Amino acid sequence: MSKAAAEVKQDNRLVRYFKETRAELRKVHWPTRKEARNLTLIVLSVTVLMSIFLGLLDLFYAWLSGGIFVSSVDPIRLIILIVIGLAGLVALVVALRRQ
Repeated sequence: MSKAAAEVKQDNRLVRYFKETRAELRKVHWPTRKEARNLTLIVLSVTVLMSIFLGLLDLFYAWLSGGIFVSSVDPIRLIILIVIGLAGLVALVVALRRQ
């Protein structure tokens, strides 16, 4: 095999993939320890707050639907459910018209 033939020979795809991956990883701006800690705290805080919000929302809907499926319907719960349902339909129509 001549010297020219050896230079023309290219790396196989797997070796080229790892070389390109290593080159791209060198370009990445890695966060400092302080930035990583702050971003982690933000993610954990938002997760906890959203869990509390969704839990309260679930309790509200459980209370709301609890009065509908019994023999004596509470009119306040029924009115709230109708208003929420209509607001949801209006939001859906508005969202579909914007598309």
